[in-house]
Amino acid sequence: MMGSMAPEESRTTTSPAIHRSTQSAAPRTPATHAWTTRLVVVGIVLTALNLRPAITSLGALLEEVRDGLGMSGSVAGLLTSVPPLCFAVFGVMAPRLARRFGPAVVVCAGMVAITTGLALRPYIGGTAGFLAASALALMGIAVSNVLMPVIVKRWFPDKVGSMTGLYSMALALGTSAAAAVTVPMTGALGGNWRSGLVVWAGLAAAAVLPWILLVRARGAASSTGDREPTPADTARHEPDGLRITRSRTAWALAVFFGLQATAAYITMGWMAQIFRDAGVAAGTSGLLLAVTMVMGVPLAFVIPRLATRLPHQGPIVVALGLCGLAGYAGLYLAPAAGAWAWALLLGVSNCAFPLALTMVGMRARTGAGVAKLSAFAQSTGYLLSIPGPLLVGVLYQHSGGWGLPLAMMAGLMVPQIGVGILAGRNRTVEDEAAG
Repeated sequence: MMGSMAPEESRTTTSPAIHRSTQSAAPRTPATHAWTTRLVVVGIVLTALNLRPAITSLGALLEEVRDGLGMSGSVAGLLTSVPPLCFAVFGVMAPRLARRFGPAVVVCAGMVAITTGLALRPYIGGTAGFLAASALALMGIAVSNVLMPVIVKRWFPDKVGSMTGLYSMALALGTSAAAAVTVPMTGALGGNWRSGLVVWAGLAAAAVLPWILLVRARGAASSTGDREPTPADTARHEPDGLRITRSRTAWALAVFFGLQATAAYITMGWMAQIFRDAGVAAGTSGLLLAVTMVMGVPLAFVIPRLATRLPHQGPIVVALGLCGLAGYAGLYLAPAAGAWAWALLLGVSNCAFPLALTMVGMRARTGAGVAKLSAFAQSTGYLLSIPGPLLVGVLYQHSGGWGLPLAMMAGLMVPQIGVGILAGRNRTVEDEAAG
């Protein structure tokens, strides 16, 4: 009797506590996870919106900035080459920082750096201060560039295509919006270029908030032990033994990234001038460039989703490359007559960027692998892209026309297709490095 009563007493005294604990914990964990996931999505979108306005807003007001700061033409040329250089130099730091602090913390710091740099650079005084503040903002962009594919891979491993598409679409939207809106917005604010540039610090500040909430939520949950670590929490605990330079796919993806970045920077920097030299009105030339950039908004969402459904991304690489070749040929043969067609074709070709980001997430199995591959491909790629726009300017100046520059652009498209096919093969950098 006593032996049978003891278990019964245990059931009556402990079961309610267990039940209460289950009742309180079970509903909270899914709700907390869903809330955190939504917060990550908001953070990804706001971050992506802020990864290019620092560059394209300056491009829209470069003449006013030069006049206001007394900047020479050579320094202005240097300023246009600073973004890819910063992306290459500072992007290398991202994986190590992510292992030490976690990707969310680093991206949050990156958004703070962008906000601070954009807020300071119009008012810090002098060309040197303007360059230093711009470099601070570009440093934040660089680490966030690298870590966005990492966050997508860790939080949404089964939705890499969809989330990369959403991120790429937001990035393209931010790029084109800053280019299109900065000048009229500056006019509405009184015509002062400083006001037109500093406005974009507000958008960057908005992107800080979701990451602060996410980091605080994770810290509070970890301290109370209320939940298991999420995939993003494991960043600093993942093994770091991958020798990325042993992977042929990593090299192919890095060169592909560099060549598509070269084409994109040449397009952004020179396409409007090509149309103007062909007799197209200045306003129409700017509109054609905007059309080329806006093409990335819908296609940046479609292409990653399509890429993840294919075992080999080579066919997409070839299709985008052929659009680029056709666009360059059109610019050479009939730049004014077929201007809208060439702008559309080059807009499609420039969507190699979201494809490259998607392949970064697909060519590595682990979060640590994605971080290293993203840093290697982007840093190496941006280094490769630096000479392209400068070389176009040199060829244009010495040849007196666009024949040689367009031939160079078309020539670079051929190896871009080749290395893109290699990068699109169904394999992972971990397997290649181990082999």
